[in-house]
Amino acid sequence: MAVAAWSTQRVGPEYRQHSRPLRRLHERTSGRLLVLGSKDGYCMTASHDNSDAAPAPTRVLLGVSGGIAAYKAPDLVRRLSERGADVQVVLTRAAASFVTPLSLQAVSGRPVRTALLEPEAEAGMDHIALARWADQVLVAPATAHLMARLAQGLADDLLTTLLLATEAPVWLAPAMNQRMWLHPATVDNVRTLQRRGCRILGPASGAQACGEVGPGRMLEPVELAEALVSAPSSVPRPTSSPANPPATDSSPIGPGPAGPDSAGIETEDSAPLLHQVPKGGTLAGVHVLMTAGPTREPVDPVRYVGNHSSGKMGYALASAMGRAGARVTLISGPTCLDCPEGVDRVQVSTAAEMHEAVMQQVTGTDLFVGAAAVADYRPAMPRTAKMKKGQETLTLELVRNPDILADVAALPSPPFTVGFAAETDSVESYAARKLESKGIDMIAANQVGGPVGGFGSDENALVVLWRGGERRLAMMPKPALAEALTELIAERYAPSPSS
Repeated sequence: MAVAAWSTQRVGPEYRQHSRPLRRLHERTSGRLLVLGSKDGYCMTASHDNSDAAPAPTRVLLGVSGGIAAYKAPDLVRRLSERGADVQVVLTRAAASFVTPLSLQAVSGRPVRTALLEPEAEAGMDHIALARWADQVLVAPATAHLMARLAQGLADDLLTTLLLATEAPVWLAPAMNQRMWLHPATVDNVRTLQRRGCRILGPASGAQACGEVGPGRMLEPVELAEALVSAPSSVPRPTSSPANPPATDSSPIGPGPAGPDSAGIETEDSAPLLHQVPKGGTLAGVHVLMTAGPTREPVDPVRYVGNHSSGKMGYALASAMGRAGARVTLISGPTCLDCPEGVDRVQVSTAAEMHEAVMQQVTGTDLFVGAAAVADYRPAMPRTAKMKKGQETLTLELVRNPDILADVAALPSPPFTVGFAAETDSVESYAARKLESKGIDMIAANQVGGPVGGFGSDENALVVLWRGGERRLAMMPKPALAEALTELIAERYAPSPSS
């Protein structure tokens, strides 16, 4: 370790009396200040070059709101810590009825924050420092009440105040009764929060504490930890700036004004931490070509062969990719949906028209997503006039439609290609077969024909496969699912050096 400089700095009386506060002074500068000794109110320190140190751990602010799933919070802290995260827990008053601050302090190694106006902590506007400290913010469980308050912009306790004050990515893990989750008010609140950039994790579907069965279970701690720690952080942290984790007993050191480190310590390389979200998002500069909706294969001018696809999932995905910074061109079959903001839409009707539009547009695109439910077959000889009823039986000759997904993947320089598969059974098996047979990069598969999810529904669940990996996205509203899928596609998409 190379010592870069030494200096003397005045410290408060509590730092002159005990060695523990001196150690805290060292910790609050990420170990860059070595406390050598103190005398007469001054602390002699030496700073060292930390350029060869290991990367700082991801700083996770974990909010726990008042649902039965709060009992899983200690396990969630442990799972995050196992993955190298530094966790600070904030507990709402209702959550303290399900899990104690002491248990969370024991597993996190940090005093748990519970109140907005704690005089000792707020001497340095600690709730703002806490909001700035986080790299990622996760609320688990996120109750219907918490999400409603956040959607309304309320800041009536510490957790909601932090959620409004932070510039770090905010993740919500909903947990509630299945009827509450499906209530239009909750659906609207989720959509509002998702439009504002909140990322929704889950919920899962299954048996609930109330005895009902359905969507609304919080994802398991290991699933939440994996999703959070593996996500690309939107909060860059320069190595030249000291980290400043908040402490319950934090107070300005010395009588002078607090420096940019908000710990009152001025060092020669002090600089504000960078907490702004990068412009453009995870797909900035990427040109995405998508298909969505059904196709209609005419039998005559009145009738057609089609399917139950509403286009909701594809349109939600186009919107999410646009918000992630992509330039999106959407080739859409017939739907009743409005074109997502900022998306260029080309409307078609038949599979042949969709194929032609895709092949015309695909040159120069970076990423192709085939979310449309394209009819596999079409009538061989569509009638030009309406067929009249007369015969007891009628036979239609059908011929194969072109395979849009396979044709895109077979191009000499294909874009990164993502397909969809809607199956009534053996979902994962059929999806894996389709991934290989069509030569695509990823496939998102879902079950249709069941009581929840699928065509026409406002919610869905997916299993996403790629060579050597998979991820399951639990049942959730389609806009939230689209956000999660966009993040996963962005994670797997690797642009070439020339792009």
